[in-house]
Amino acid sequence: MTTRRDFLKAAAGTVAGGIAVGGAAAATRPGPEAYGVSSPHAYQSGQGSMMYMPGHSMHGARTEPPGAPADNEVEYKEFDLTFDVVEHELLPGVKFPVFAFNGMVPGPLFRVQENDWVKINVKNHTEEMHTIHWHGVDLIYTMDGVPMVNQDPIHPDEVFVYRFQARPMGTRFYHCHWSTPLHAMSALHGGFIIDSPNDPIRKQFPYTREYVLALEAFDVNFTRKHMEELLKGMKRVNKLMADQRLTPLTHGFFQRYEHFLKAMQDGWRPPYTRGNAEVTSIKPTFFALNGKSFPATIGEHGHIKIKRGEYIRIRLISGSWFQHSMHLHGHQFWVVAEDGNVLPYFKRANTIHVAPGKTFDIIVYGDNPGFWDFHDHNELHTMNNGVYPGGMITMLEYEDMGPPPYVPSYSVNQ
Repeated sequence: MTTRRDFLKAAAGTVAGGIAVGGAAAATRPGPEAYGVSSPHAYQSGQGSMMYMPGHSMHGARTEPPGAPADNEVEYKEFDLTFDVVEHELLPGVKFPVFAFNGMVPGPLFRVQENDWVKINVKNHTEEMHTIHWHGVDLIYTMDGVPMVNQDPIHPDEVFVYRFQARPMGTRFYHCHWSTPLHAMSALHGGFIIDSPNDPIRKQFPYTREYVLALEAFDVNFTRKHMEELLKGMKRVNKLMADQRLTPLTHGFFQRYEHFLKAMQDGWRPPYTRGNAEVTSIKPTFFALNGKSFPATIGEHGHIKIKRGEYIRIRLISGSWFQHSMHLHGHQFWVVAEDGNVLPYFKRANTIHVAPGKTFDIIVYGDNPGFWDFHDHNELHTMNNGVYPGGMITMLEYEDMGPPPYVPSYSVNQ
């Protein structure tokens, strides 16, 4: 039988052995590269940025980032896009201020052919800064729209010109990448469809109509409050810029990590350490399809239409932070593309889970005439401010079913 003394002696030996082994291992301890990281890049950080130039002002500037062909080198399809602040109506009785592309919620739908060169002149009509990220598009890195990684933020009244080749084909989208929690959620998102005559989906399913649905979540109280505070703060920033007194510390920008550490040693405190910043809590109470909540999704803006024997394509784009389980009644559809990319095989489903940042394409075949719900099966997302039904509900309607025995009406409180 092992005595307590024997056990403690054995334990001490084990610890001692562990220390010896640990000491031996320390001599050959792997570096951080073992975890998939490497040393900082050797380039001069902040090169090409105006943000570190004393007294810089981009008011009225036109920025043409390098990397893309000039106008006389390729044929561009040219578009104009603006950042605006507008009052948006989600449904009758609910309006709130949003950032919007071209004053629309969601932003305008781009439609181009694969390998087209596109030129998009973006003008900032707001007092806030913005960028555009072309989500899922393989483009030149100076056009990717991540602030202080690929480009400076677009200043008030500045024109920024994005140029890139549209590829690969499929359902893509775009959104603001500056202050993303507020800007992208508060309506700065839109569809970007890249077509191709070689699309295998169209060859297998000869559809004649298609629909694009942006899935959205809105915390109208958060947006109202924070847009007001943000625009007040930006008035001060813009005044500093006009007076040539703007510094990188105004935004918390640093060319190198060492500069960040030095600023803290000198007494500068980042916002996340101050203890007086309000904890961001975003709790959407309205959910929407293409900027509208039920019943506006099927009243003012119409249903998804189909005929017997017809294929239709529905492109689902997540402009939301939440997963949405989109369920179609009365049909088994084909899931044919994910993130814009054609799937290696098409699967049948009646519910599809669309996570943040995702796109899915589905094909519906008209083989069951009637009026059919198409909605988020997370029923928390089918309410308007806690009242059911609302939110993400629309309808698939057959146009050629003859006199129906029952025709839908509108219910806004069950």
